[in-house]
This record gives sequence, structure tokens and C-alpha cells, in this order.
Amino acid sequence: MKPIVTSLRRIDVEGGDVLHALKSQDKNFRGFGEAYFSLIRKGFIKPWRRHHHATLNLVVPSGAVRFITTAKGDIFEENILSSQDNFVRLTIPPGLWLAFQGLQKEESIILNISDRAHQGGEVDRCELNEFSYEW
Repeated sequence: MKPIVTSLRRIDVEGGDVLHALKSQDKNFRGFGEAYFSLIRKGFIKPWRRHHHATLNLVVPSGAVRFITTAKGDIFEENILSSQDNFVRLTIPPGLWLAFQGLQKEESIILNISDRAHQGGEVDRCELNEFSYEW
């Protein structure tokens, strides 16, 4: 099981670009539960979490964020999403552990379009030091 990276369209429009995120026709669209924004400051790391049922669709419309995923905690995959340099959608299927770090001077914004509304009991959490990833 791995995260899925999908290239997104950034349309140059006078006065401000249009940034696509997700369409119902997209291959990885699994339905809609909720959409929300998270802010993260440069250097801050949000600790590990794993969803049992929800599929996350992560887009960084402003800033840059390093996302690290792992299935078991011994092999890690890194994806850096950037509104300027790597405008993609990162789809995280259920069962993967995820942690992320802000890389931009200002706060970065993360959009999560999930196929399920948040339910506290379906998320496992653990501290950063519980996996051997070197930040």
C-alpha cells in the first residue's frame, strides 16, 4: 500500500491563478465526507496518525509541506507538495501512517478532502519518536 500522487492543473489567470484539487470524475475519488484546511508553520512537525477507514486527498494550495508515510514503520516514503514547485494531490489510503512538516517561511495551508466525515475512534495516533524516521 502506497500513497498516490496525482498531477493537478494550475491555470494562469490574470489577477490570480485557479488551482484544481479534486473532481468527482477523478480516478481516486472515493466520495465526499468533509473538506477542511490545516495550517502548519515552518519546521513544525505534526505527529503520526493512521486512519482505519478514511481516504485522505491532500493538496497544498499555499506553501510547501513534507509528507511522510509508512505502512509498518520501517520503510518510509517522502512526498513534498508545494503550491509553486510540485502542485499535486497526495491520496492517502486507509491504513497508512502519516506525519508532516511545514517547509515554507510563512504558514503553509493543507486542504484535506476526505471521503468520510471525521470520527475520533477511527484514527490511531502516536508520537514522532515511535518511528525511526529522521526529520
